[in-house]
Amino acid sequence: MLEARGLEVSFGEFIALRGVSFSVKEAELVTIIGANGAGKSTTLRAIMGLVRCRRGGILYQGRDITMTPPHLRARMGISLVPEGRKIFADLTVHENLLMGGFVEREQKNIASSMDEVFSLFPVLKERRGQVGKTLSGGEQQMLAIARALMPRPRMILMDEVSLGLMPIFVEETFRVIRKLHRQGVTILLVEQNARKALDAADRGYVIETGEIVMSDTSRNLAADPKIRKAYLGA
Repeated sequence: MLEARGLEVSFGEFIALRGVSFSVKEAELVTIIGANGAGKSTTLRAIMGLVRCRRGGILYQGRDITMTPPHLRARMGISLVPEGRKIFADLTVHENLLMGGFVEREQKNIASSMDEVFSLFPVLKERRGQVGKTLSGGEQQMLAIARALMPRPRMILMDEVSLGLMPIFVEETFRVIRKLHRQGVTILLVEQNARKALDAADRGYVIETGEIVMSDTSRNLAADPKIRKAYLGA
């Protein structure tokens, strides 16, 4: 479904990505793990079109989208759950969800998507009239994921979805991720909690200083002594 070929991204003289290449098959859950500043979030932002690639290319369903603007990538079926949630703080839960469904023109489809995300996150239905900034951190993360699901994406990019959450909300977030995976949603997950990410994913990539240095099945990566020492605290 997705193929990144030799992506290079720089910010001034700083090179954030150095020839990053990877692929994600349809209905796969693939994770990218790495330390802070390794280039994980920049990779997702490049896939979404939020940063420009100096070199390399991005193929989505066999189509070159390297120069495609972000809003058209969204219309093609790619959604992003950004790091830090970035909900619309002064809008209600209901209004945030409507913003997530902006690419859908049929009102009946928007209503159906809203019913689906409310079944996935019952607490959001209870809070539908509540302003986003008054939600707890965990509820805001649920809202960020629900907003990304509103257009019924073919592929969802998730950036540090457990960051700053209490353990109970981390467990709930990964329960939802696994459920989406079982439903056939293609997921590219960037996550500092490498243990949780590898436990949920089919395959994984390890990124260090802007370069992919290792890739394998999630089970093999979790068993690798170097990965266990560097990322799993073992």
